[in-house]
Amino acid sequence: MNLTVNTTAGDVNAFDAASLNPTGAMSAAMKTYYDTELLENARPRLIFTQLGKSQFLPAGHGDSVQWRKWNTFDKSLTPLTEGVIPTGQKLGQSAVSVTVQQYGDYAAISDRLDLHAVDNVLLGAAEEMGAAGGETADTLVRNELCTGTSVIYADTLDASGAVAGTPTSRRELRGDNNRLTPDVVNKAYTFLKKQKAPFFEGNKYVAVIHPSAAYDLRSHPDWMEAHKYAAVREIFEGEIGELHGVRFVESTEAPIFNGASLYTQEQSNLTVAASVTNDSTAAAQFGQSSPYKITLAETLSQEQAEALVGRKIHIYDASASQMVGTAEILGATAADKCLWLDAEAPVTLAAADTLWPGEGGDCTQGPCAVYGTLFFGKDAFGVVDPEGMGMEMIIKDASQIGGPLNQFSTVGYKFETAAKILYQNRMVRVESCSAYSGVDEAN
Repeated sequence: MNLTVNTTAGDVNAFDAASLNPTGAMSAAMKTYYDTELLENARPRLIFTQLGKSQFLPAGHGDSVQWRKWNTFDKSLTPLTEGVIPTGQKLGQSAVSVTVQQYGDYAAISDRLDLHAVDNVLLGAAEEMGAAGGETADTLVRNELCTGTSVIYADTLDASGAVAGTPTSRRELRGDNNRLTPDVVNKAYTFLKKQKAPFFEGNKYVAVIHPSAAYDLRSHPDWMEAHKYAAVREIFEGEIGELHGVRFVESTEAPIFNGASLYTQEQSNLTVAASVTNDSTAAAQFGQSSPYKITLAETLSQEQAEALVGRKIHIYDASASQMVGTAEILGATAADKCLWLDAEAPVTLAAADTLWPGEGGDCTQGPCAVYGTLFFGKDAFGVVDPEGMGMEMIIKDASQIGGPLNQFSTVGYKFETAAKILYQNRMVRVESCSAYSGVDEAN
């Protein structure tokens, strides 16, 4: 039979099922128990969420939230003229708005598994759903924060550890040469202080850091010295310590940037068959005097070719066993397996040379992960808390959902949320490599 669900977009047919049996519904006590399991397993994952400005959205007030903030006034440094009324300044507001969206997932459990399994399948599913729900909610906030416009790239260090340069893009980061250091942390603190970003409790800023980046920082003598005598009182879930006025919170959901595959899931790189250093015939097409043309060994589908346009790449010289440059793909054609790049390679490419995803850093033998450590002042971003649509555990037993023969039950979660950056000048993303850059994948 058809099960009709009333939604904001109108009536929809969810799926074919037997009539639901309300007499088989879960008791209030059991409902409370499983909701508790959900929240207890979700809470440790809500690392970013705990740092945002929570905004309650009452039921019946639409699905959008607007944060309003007053414009700041300029200093008044001109002396008053006797008897003359000054011009004055205009009072105004700006607004930032966001619309909540609904998210959720579930798992179906067969009647035989539920009956014969040694472990409590329902409880195990509830625990895992709680963990997945928490990670989902936190990743949604993280993805919004990654759109922040203020970025600091970790300094390039020479063999002695001295600063040898300052990168200006993610593609310039080079493995061991661009790790997160206490000095870079100090730069991020100074940036927020100069922007007059307000502090969290204890006159500190807060940073969310990936464990791989935290490894480099915690291995540094300055970190160890800072924690040698001081006992830091933890305030936030996942907090690991403090340095240069910044409290660090560790999370596996802190962003890792590493370019998606250029070709297939099994083969991320593309292989050069031949190259033309200057394809003047394509100059008008790409608006560039000398686009660099490459013929590939691999066969591309039209969809693959179109997806490559605009991608950043690293160029690997097989004869020299090293990366020799970076470029952006201007155009690609499936029929003749050609790419056009915006920059000529520093060497003439030959068969067996390869192109690698370039959104991450540049390691010796291929692209490597770049870690984004996010530094915040207080109320840098907002998170919506909609009434009646917080994280909810939903369990349907076999008599409710299991079809004509009551063959399965379901365990799932559902929630609504939204996040929005409120003040770009109250946050900064520090991008760096790590000792683990060669093995970590994008998250």
